[in-house]
Amino acid sequence: MAIPILRAAMIFHSQSQALIHSLSAIDETPKRRKRVVFSSSSSSELNPVIRSEVSFCVGTCLIPHPKKVSTGGEDAFFVSNYNGGVIAVADGVSGWAEEDVDPSLFPRELLANASNFVGDEEVNYDPQILIRKAHAATSSTGSATVIVAMLERNGTLKIANVGDCGLRVIRNELNYFSQCWKLEFLYVPFPGHVIFTTSPQEHYFDCPFQLSSERVGQTYLDAAVSNVELIEGDTIVMGSDGLFDNVFDQEIITTIVRSKDVAEAAKALANLASSHAMDSNFDSPYSLEARSRGFEAPLWKKILGMKLTGGKLDDITAIVGKVVSS
Repeated sequence: MAIPILRAAMIFHSQSQALIHSLSAIDETPKRRKRVVFSSSSSSELNPVIRSEVSFCVGTCLIPHPKKVSTGGEDAFFVSNYNGGVIAVADGVSGWAEEDVDPSLFPRELLANASNFVGDEEVNYDPQILIRKAHAATSSTGSATVIVAMLERNGTLKIANVGDCGLRVIRNELNYFSQCWKLEFLYVPFPGHVIFTTSPQEHYFDCPFQLSSERVGQTYLDAAVSNVELIEGDTIVMGSDGLFDNVFDQEIITTIVRSKDVAEAAKALANLASSHAMDSNFDSPYSLEARSRGFEAPLWKKILGMKLTGGKLDDITAIVGKVVSS
């Protein structure tokens, strides 16, 4: 994340365990338990809906900034199969490098701590409290944006987000209809659409909210908190801003539909974001937002009648989770 550091009175924008960083996709299928859920419909014509408890099947991929391949970049993530599944992404603020601080240390330690507190009694499966405890336990100098999502077995996805990492929930409405009426023949490939998206939190353009080792940063109290009810067949896509700055939602949906599994989908999304990031002619989500904020193309482009375009070079983390039942 090439943004300044957060400072007082002015807004600037040990690898731990096997949970941090992956340069290739990882497929993780959590343990699952069955449960019976009765329909809440008041219609006497509908039978109780019997279904299993849900959990995530997850694929991940991280592609570092082209200039940071040797160090692995400054994004970090973790995936846990605790309860229905826990996923998180943190994006280190690269401005710390100007002060001879490794920007990757803070996000890596932050998520290593988060992974250790997932089952903590005080956390009580609350992502906002998980962020609080992980942040308090982090001693590295630096700052990072972070998003955490925790899936309950009953399908409730709890989300806490500080900054501009993001999450999308994609649903195939035909599959949703078939679950309501138990019509198995309606489980067919269908593009689906985004039913939920997080919104970035920022001080100003390209300077997001961030947890920090400094007192002037944000805290868990600043997190945007959401609950989303998921069903079997839903897909969630979580990522750093390197993903969502370079890939449109419709491209995400198309990529998921074309992929054979979550591991392939995560890798394809990260590769697509990387390709767009290096394309100076691509009219990316980032360039569209920049123009809407009043930023303009360099003078020579304006003389030629060209507009501000191009992707944004950055670390890219993509996590794709499929809601499954046993």
